[in-house]
Amino acid sequence: MKKLVVICGPTASGKTALALSAARALDGEIVSADAFAVYRGLDIGTAKPTKEERREVVHHLIDVADPREAFSVSDYEKLALAAVEDIFARGKVPILSGGTGFYVNAVLYPHTFGGAPASPAIRTRLTKFLEEEGKEALHRLLEEADPVSAARLHPNDTKRVIRALEIYESTGRPKSAQDDGDKPRYPFVAFAYDRPRSELYARIDARARAMVEGGLVEEVKGLLAAGVPEDAQSMQGIGYKETVEFLKNGDNLSTLSAIIAKNTRNYAKRQLTYFRRMPLHMLAPSEGAEEIGKLYGQDQ
Repeated sequence: MKKLVVICGPTASGKTALALSAARALDGEIVSADAFAVYRGLDIGTAKPTKEERREVVHHLIDVADPREAFSVSDYEKLALAAVEDIFARGKVPILSGGTGFYVNAVLYPHTFGGAPASPAIRTRLTKFLEEEGKEALHRLLEEADPVSAARLHPNDTKRVIRALEIYESTGRPKSAQDDGDKPRYPFVAFAYDRPRSELYARIDARARAMVEGGLVEEVKGLLAAGVPEDAQSMQGIGYKETVEFLKNGDNLSTLSAIIAKNTRNYAKRQLTYFRRMPLHMLAPSEGAEEIGKLYGQDQ
């Protein structure tokens, strides 16, 4: 039976180490679900697995995009599903691991559209709105019309956002009310570490300091010098946008570290809210691959 392992949760919760240990135990390969690890050259701020770790365990969906270009959820879905099928075909276990909920969701669940017919007039109008007002404004329209679909779709996934709005305007009913429900593509078993909030925040603070001390500023300088625009999608990740501002304002490194930590803690709160919707097995920090192996083996 094709069965996925999913390891998710907030930033700095221990996903990377847990995924590596699970891959070793289950003869698996890791499919990254990190919206910024897809970009080449964004290494320190994304806390990518080390070269040694990537030699030991095969990783997919890391370093697949040019940081000067946009990379959508649809782009991710296409590449990630191909990777999952390839891993299954070779008799190994795909381990979907990351903290970008929209990416995890794109692999686990197909996006259906209720069979509503296309409306070129509506689509043209919404496309013009996107060009004039931007993707965030477009996504806010969907939040007002269909908050359930808006929660599932990233603002960068403008094609699907437009389609969801088109369905709402064409039928008078939200897309979410016309779906068949969340029917996963594959059976899966999902895990996250259940860490006390104070412990998670301490780990986030330590990670922010380590990134700054480990050369994040030099990494961002190099990306900008290589022609990556400061307003590029890749530069909007936590750590990168703050460092761009740091280079403009000349703050000290401790201030940069504190700002990155604060913004990461706020992001972690949103991640916790998002992943609580999933059927998760919560692991104690002392648990790991053995517990995953037991639960993965059930119903096989």
